[in-house]
Amino acid sequence: MRASVRKEASGYTVGYDAGYGEGIRSGQESFGTLFEGTSIIIPSYNQVEYLKQCVDSINDHTDLPYEIIVVDNASADGTANYLRGLGGQVRYRILEENRGFAGAINVGMMMAKGRTILLLNNDTIVTDRWLNNMLDCINSDPNIGMVGPVTNYISGDQRIEVPYKHVGEIQAFAQQFNVQDRAKWQRTDRLTGFCLMFRRELWDRTGFLDEGFALGNYEDDDYNIRVRLQGYTLVVARDTFIHHYGSVSMKALGERFVEVNDHNLQFYMEKWGNPHELLHRVKEMVRVQGIEGGNPDGQLLPHGETLFFPHGVIVRGAGEALFWVEDGIRRPIAGDVTLPVTRLSQVDLRRWPIGEPIGAAEADARWHGRSIESGEQIVNVNGLTAAGPDGAFYVIERGKRRRVASRTAVEQWGLQHKPLAPLSLEQVGMLAEGFPIIAPVRVADHL
Repeated sequence: MRASVRKEASGYTVGYDAGYGEGIRSGQESFGTLFEGTSIIIPSYNQVEYLKQCVDSINDHTDLPYEIIVVDNASADGTANYLRGLGGQVRYRILEENRGFAGAINVGMMMAKGRTILLLNNDTIVTDRWLNNMLDCINSDPNIGMVGPVTNYISGDQRIEVPYKHVGEIQAFAQQFNVQDRAKWQRTDRLTGFCLMFRRELWDRTGFLDEGFALGNYEDDDYNIRVRLQGYTLVVARDTFIHHYGSVSMKALGERFVEVNDHNLQFYMEKWGNPHELLHRVKEMVRVQGIEGGNPDGQLLPHGETLFFPHGVIVRGAGEALFWVEDGIRRPIAGDVTLPVTRLSQVDLRRWPIGEPIGAAEADARWHGRSIESGEQIVNVNGLTAAGPDGAFYVIERGKRRRVASRTAVEQWGLQHKPLAPLSLEQVGMLAEGFPIIAPVRVADHL
């Protein structure tokens, strides 16, 4: 009898191990596989009853392929138990600490498998044809970067007046409202993050939300600027309505809300300086280049956000490997480096193709503008900094002056440690203007 039990246990173990191993192999093989649908990413922090309403509304009113991903910011109200009890209907991750809206969204974007990504607040209720209409809008033009619906509670021009007074009346109103109408698609300068759709290609070009924005607020404004800099347009799908209770998690902060909001506003201003002037300058540069190149209407800028990163700097991704960035490639550095290193996400890093290794001594020389030709050391101004006649801070690259958007951008790239180019203000002013340099986003070392 005992031998029989041991035999059965042994057989179970063998079978379990074989099945577990097969599961791991299948998961590894399908890790990078995407599906022709939408990844709906919902960050949550407490407020489990609102989350339940949101998830139920998606399941009840969405007939196109989708997946739901919930990233919970260490809630203490039973959210984790609710998610575990859904039995695989929702993919989820429960964080050990509250990383805010941006941090939770970034984890969700790493998990996403859809060709389209949609960020959705947990205090929303979606409606019939909501996803259909938004997809029709964003797929109508490759130059559309992001799309958002209208709602009853939000700042900006996405807010509309609604006739209903009770939650039970939402769907009846939306059935009449959500009739596809291209004439109601409206270009805008700002979309709020309560419901925000974009293609995976845009994420590849733009990367993660900036986790320098604590808890919530202004990270969506920041993403708007970064997307528009690349030449994309933003559109309000005014033929699409969803209900929004209105910043429930942020309101729950109570007296801390003002502190968090003020911190994020200050961070936004220090990062961008004057973002509207920056956008205007880039748009004008693209227009002029388009006319000269026979394309006066312009087009999406190549290389995504990386176009607005400096060259002649040292970067690293999630690992410890360091890279020298110059001329559009990243070269692994061999040896010890004592120069400033900028931490980037893997999404940002992989936009640069990898090149031949470079020694630490050569990287140091290039950083300081020293190069050797015919056995003599000469000064190479490429990659050095300069003050312009307008008082702005510039980096000299390939005979052009690139204005650095803000002091924050200077510091995050370590440009304050670069030598000054031996050029007068007049000489700097005579250089052609290149694309500006913006600050990289702050992301956690491990998502």
